[in-house]
Amino acid sequence: MSSYVALARKYRPQDFSQLVGQDILVKILKNAIIKDKLHHAFILTGIRGVGKTTSARIIAKAINCLDENSASSAISCNKCENCISIANSNNQDVIEFDAASKTGVDDIRDIINSIAYSPVNSRYKIYIIDEVHMLSNNAFNALLKTLEEPPANVKFIFATTEIKKVPITILSRCMRFNLRRLDQSEIINHLKNILEKEGFNFDNSALELVAKLSEGSVRDSLSITDQILAANNYQSKISTQEIVTSLGLNNNIDIINLLKSLFEGDVGKSLDIFNEFYSKSSDIMGLMKDLMSITHDIALLNIDKNYKIDALSSQEIAIINQISNEIDISIINRMWQMLQKNINDLNNFFSGKIFFEMLIIRICHLKSLPNLQQLLLNDKLEENKVACQNNNIKNDRVTSSNTDSDDLVNEILRNFEGSKLII
Repeated sequence: MSSYVALARKYRPQDFSQLVGQDILVKILKNAIIKDKLHHAFILTGIRGVGKTTSARIIAKAINCLDENSASSAISCNKCENCISIANSNNQDVIEFDAASKTGVDDIRDIINSIAYSPVNSRYKIYIIDEVHMLSNNAFNALLKTLEEPPANVKFIFATTEIKKVPITILSRCMRFNLRRLDQSEIINHLKNILEKEGFNFDNSALELVAKLSEGSVRDSLSITDQILAANNYQSKISTQEIVTSLGLNNNIDIINLLKSLFEGDVGKSLDIFNEFYSKSSDIMGLMKDLMSITHDIALLNIDKNYKIDALSSQEIAIINQISNEIDISIINRMWQMLQKNINDLNNFFSGKIFFEMLIIRICHLKSLPNLQQLLLNDKLEENKVACQNNNIKNDRVTSSNTDSDDLVNEILRNFEGSKLII
């Protein structure tokens, strides 16, 4: 009985033609390989799951493929001995090195010593060092001279998620490629192709939800898909609601209704909705992130009526449209800043429930406040003076004949609790 192969492994790109979303890298490397002007060292950087290690293997296959036609097209045959062994990570001329577990200078010395030996069955000896930023300073220093002037038949390919931790002396010796996050549309199309081959069918909103959750990572999207398929017993058609249930996601209608009641300043209703949510889930951090995500959608809809919201049902989008039409952008900004300001403090509080209930009260209280900046600008100087006194601002700022009204307003705002949420 053969073991199941995860979708991310089964559909790992095997050549440049299958690599999704990295057109710049493909163009440059194909041109360099075809013209036989390949640089001696490359560094690939980007978030997890966008194809760094995969691209390194594709490069290795493209330049070490035994098929004579591969050199003219920069596309490996994926059938010869070298292509198969590189894909399986057991080619003796392509050495994959995990810097996360081998960080010391002695590990790098092993590489330096082995460089002196020619490739056994390939044109180039290739060193793929994954998570290269994990190497120690001494290890980087030991690599410098060899990296700058390696033998003609040696290539280095580095991969990292944290390019800032790689010394500039290393970066200056490499050709650098920033692998980008994929757009939702690119991930959706990629998922569609794979699911069709596997005999599954997700509806469009379900695909949009998976693409949104993956945050631009192809591997994440396929891992999420694997989880969804298993949770739903590999049925052929899967809906958005089944995905929400499978992944334990928050109910969007509940989130939107909570946000609507917060915008309305209804403390009682907001607390009731939250307590109903809390009886089913204790993921308050997830709740706050969902509130911020929908607030973001409302803000963009408020300034652009053509803005398209992904991964939500028509009913949910209708409610969001209604909120956007009824709420002023200053109040939306106030909501965003309240959530953004407090989300970092949530984990440091002993009770998430108490923290969020107090946040609800504060948000609803601030909803009733006027636009302080506009109010101050429109008021008379004498009334501003009173406001200054109430907020412990020195009176000489007001009585001075050359006082600038904007400076006065800014001084009041700086001393008024919650004012930064109103500007």
